[in-house]
Amino acid sequence: MKPAIVEGRLADIDGVRPGQVRIEDGVIVAVGPGLGKPDHLFGNGCLVFAGMGDVHVHARQDATGRDDYKETFATASAAALHGGVVHVADMPNNPAAPVDDATYAAKERLVAAQNLPVAFTLYAGVGPGTRPLERVVPYKAYMGPSVGDLYFRSLEELDATLASYRGRAVSFHCEDPVLLERYQSAPTHEARRPPECELSATRFALAMIEKYGLTGKLCHYSVGEGLPLIRDAKARGLPVTAEVTPHHVFFDTTMLTDANRPWMRMNPPLRGPADRAAMLEALRDGTADYLATDHAPHTVAEKERGMSGQPHLDTYGPFVTWLLAEQGFTPDRVAAVCSANPGAFVGPFRGEKVGRLLPGYVGSLTVLDLQRPTAVRREDLRTRCGWSPFEGVTFPGSVAAVFVRGRRMA
Repeated sequence: MKPAIVEGRLADIDGVRPGQVRIEDGVIVAVGPGLGKPDHLFGNGCLVFAGMGDVHVHARQDATGRDDYKETFATASAAALHGGVVHVADMPNNPAAPVDDATYAAKERLVAAQNLPVAFTLYAGVGPGTRPLERVVPYKAYMGPSVGDLYFRSLEELDATLASYRGRAVSFHCEDPVLLERYQSAPTHEARRPPECELSATRFALAMIEKYGLTGKLCHYSVGEGLPLIRDAKARGLPVTAEVTPHHVFFDTTMLTDANRPWMRMNPPLRGPADRAAMLEALRDGTADYLATDHAPHTVAEKERGMSGQPHLDTYGPFVTWLLAEQGFTPDRVAAVCSANPGAFVGPFRGEKVGRLLPGYVGSLTVLDLQRPTAVRREDLRTRCGWSPFEGVTFPGSVAAVFVRGRRMA
C-alpha cells in the first residue's frame, strides 16, 4: 500500500494542533507540519482523531457461525465504520460462549476468516467453575442474569471462581444477583433493577479487584451514588476503569412513555436525571474512562417481547459531536475516552500500539465534521437489527472519514 498523508486539525490527549499524519504500511511513521503533499485534506470544521474504539459490543454471532437473524461480525463491522469506530471488543455471552482455549479459538477463527476492516478483540467468559485461558485475553464476569447462561447466582460463587483469575483483566457487569431476585416482582424494569443492585455489586467488584490483583473494568456504569466508590478506588491506586454508555448520558427515566418503554429497556436500566448528569460529568472529569456503547442489536420483534439493550455503533461518531458541540467536552477529553483509553485497553491483547496520533501507533483515524449535522434515519443504518433509539434525532456533526491502517474506508 502506498504511503498516505492526512492533513487537518489533529486532536489527541495533549490538545489540538494543525498538522499532518504520515502512514506507511498501516503504521503512523511521522506527525507534524510539512511532511509532504497531503493525500487527504480536512478543513477547519473537522477534527482528526486516532481511530475511535468501542470496548463493549455484542456482535451476537458465535463460534457455531450461525447468522440466522442476529448481528454478524460483518454487519457489526459495517455499523462500526459507519459510526467512525475502527476497533471493537466483543462480549462473550453467546450461545456457544468462549470460556476455554478451544471455544475461544473457534470464535477467533470465525472472525479472522471474514477478513473484516474493523479489528475485533474478543472477551472470554467467566462463568461458574471456569478457568483462565493459556494466553492473555480480557475476561467478562456477569454477576447476574443476562443473555445466555454465563452468569452467577451468588457473589460467593463468583468469588470462588475469580480465585483462579488472579492478575487477569476482568470486566464486571455490576448487578447483585441476590438483590435482583429480591426485586423481580417489582412493577417496572427500572424498579426490578434498582440502584441498590449496582451499588452492592460495585463494592463487591472493587473488593475482588483488590483481593485477586485484577485489572478491573466496571461496565456501563449508571448510578451517581457509586461514583465516589470508583474515585476512592482510583485514589488508592486500585487498577480500575469504568465505562459510560450513550444511553445513560442522553436518556433518563423522565423520558419514558408507554410507547417508547420497550425500546428504552436495557441492563442496567435508565436512571433519573441526577444520575444521567452524574454520568456525563464522570465522563468529563475522568472518573469514567470510556465511552462504550454496550451495542446490543436485538431485533424489533425481540424488543417488542421485552429484550434489554440498544444498538449504538452506527451513531457513535455523531453522538460524540453532541458531546463536543453541546455538552462542552474538549477535543482532548474526547480523544481520551474514545481513542486513547480504548486503545490502551485493547493494545496489550492485540500486541500493538493503538489510539494515539504518534509514530509507531496503528495508522487508523476517525475524522469528525462539526459543521455537517447528522439526522439519524432507520434507512441509513448498517446494523442488522435495523433500528436506533436515536431515530429522529439530529446530531450537530457527522463522520467525515474513516481510515483503517492508512486506507480510507469512508
